Amino acid sequence: MSQTPYSIVKKARDNTRPTGLDYIHNLFQGFVELHGDRRFGDDAAIVGGIARLEGLPVTVIAIEKGRTAKERSFRNFGAPNPEGYRKALRLMKQAEKFGRPVICFIDTSGACCGVEAEERGQGLAIAENLMEMTTLCVPVISVLIGEGGSGGALALGVADRVWMLENAVYSVISPEGCASILWKDAAKAETAAASLKLTAQDAKDLGVIDEILSEENLGKQPFYQGLRSRLSRTLTELAGDEDLVGSRYARFRRMGAQFLQG
Repeated sequence: MSQTPYSIVKKARDNTRPTGLDYIHNLFQGFVELHGDRRFGDDAAIVGGIARLEGLPVTVIAIEKGRTAKERSFRNFGAPNPEGYRKALRLMKQAEKFGRPVICFIDTSGACCGVEAEERGQGLAIAENLMEMTTLCVPVISVLIGEGGSGGALALGVADRVWMLENAVYSVISPEGCASILWKDAAKAETAAASLKLTAQDAKDLGVIDEILSEENLGKQPFYQGLRSRLSRTLTELAGDEDLVGSRYARFRRMGAQFLQG
């Protein structure tokens, strides 16, 4: 029986899926976490720092949801505040200064939409990330490992290569949020999911992502070994691009072009 878009949403949210920290600890060596945005504070929903990928120094940034109730509360359920995005940007600019590639792991239903987050400039923090990531002079790879919700995900998604796990989702809004707006009924989330084009295949067809990653052996060492090798090969390929920023710009300009032309 084929999967429906909403059944994929449920898989993307599954509490047993590997989280951002699982990827960090299984893919990289010598991870050193760095904290704070140097403006307000530290945001536990975004974890970032320096590590090595098969000997290559890299900057790693991941949105972390947590798994237990206590962890999820501490991580704000993977909904970053402005200081989280500013921390991520600080680490990206540091990576650029020292010539380190950047690897991001995205798993969020969306940025925190609380009053305090808005007071501290949530929209501006996301916009600054979008703008600055377009001009980073080091390779950037972003991987959607679960939910990719709205600007909260896009703030780490302006990359040279964007990959999605086959049961991840990428959408402008959650199905429940969409159903609440359109029909004033969150129970119609399944209908909304079918219209949002949020699956990995939808994103690939639209040119939003470059590759769909198989979830065979998800969370096991063969899975991480395969992903580690793929990351390493791709970084080597990107390092040979003499116009990295121009190629990144062209990549985003091509998105959805075939549908506009049709």
